[in-house]
Amino acid sequence: MVYLIKHENARSWLNFARNKEMKNVTVIGAGTMGNGIAHVFALGGFRVVLCDISPVALEKALSTIDRNMNRMIEKQKITQEAKDSALSNLTTNTLIAEAVREADLVVEAATENIELKLNIFRKIDQHSPSHALLATNTSSISITKIAGVTSRPSQVIGMHFMNPVPVMKLVEVIRGFSTSDEVCHTIMELSRKLEKTPVEVNDYPGFVSNRILMTMINEAIYTLYEGVGNVSEIDGIMKWGMAHPMGPLQLADFIGLDVCLSILKVIHDGFGNPKYAPCPLLVNMVNAGQLGVKTGAGFYLHKGHGQELEVNPKFAHLLS
Repeated sequence: MVYLIKHENARSWLNFARNKEMKNVTVIGAGTMGNGIAHVFALGGFRVVLCDISPVALEKALSTIDRNMNRMIEKQKITQEAKDSALSNLTTNTLIAEAVREADLVVEAATENIELKLNIFRKIDQHSPSHALLATNTSSISITKIAGVTSRPSQVIGMHFMNPVPVMKLVEVIRGFSTSDEVCHTIMELSRKLEKTPVEVNDYPGFVSNRILMTMINEAIYTLYEGVGNVSEIDGIMKWGMAHPMGPLQLADFIGLDVCLSILKVIHDGFGNPKYAPCPLLVNMVNAGQLGVKTGAGFYLHKGHGQELEVNPKFAHLLS
């Protein structure tokens, strides 16, 4: 019976892909990534439903999208007419069952928690049309594991956008073990329509982006932890010597130290290799609630836009 359901879903998707254009997109999660993903799809001419259990989060997301589109108008990247058209394409909903009812594509962008994501995908699978593609914006969790709780694993794929979504060009497209060639091709082409640059990778812990990035960030934290250099020196070397736009410790603050820790745990658990073990300093900072930009303090103090970065006094004893 399960095989028949999966077979019928795949056939439904192929029939849809041959005869119709993808128009309806549902984004699950109205946080930083979710509102950015909704933003680019709405500007791309898709009908978008942004779904979150919190009405407050949805209001905040709409305000953020409006503000970010105004910035694009000021920089002459879009017109007022393009903004008005995009916002007219965008609606909100607090119920997954209603939000995905007419979806051709669902993009999940909820908190990076495996059980939460699995529960969301069970609901999406139950209530969305059989032809719908199911994508996740996860930065590290197995696409294959997520696909395994659905009746359509060949139609599940990773669509990992970068933050801030309206600005960053990369979309890391992650194939699960069962993701079909047709679905992968569709998502690659769809990303290009959004004026993004898609790169296809396979489903292993951390994929490519975070396997490399989080290892670098973790090593930078170990370098601080072991007293090899201070915060400013470590970041300065990577900026001025390696041409990185910001140092790894500042980037960790921007991402969120709790998010970095969560991803590192997934990579460490997935490979079982001690080289991926999170630095004890990172663990302590997360336990202390110093998570970076979102809490106002991490490796730096974050007091507002446009202000010069100040190293967290906790690390003052390491300053030369």
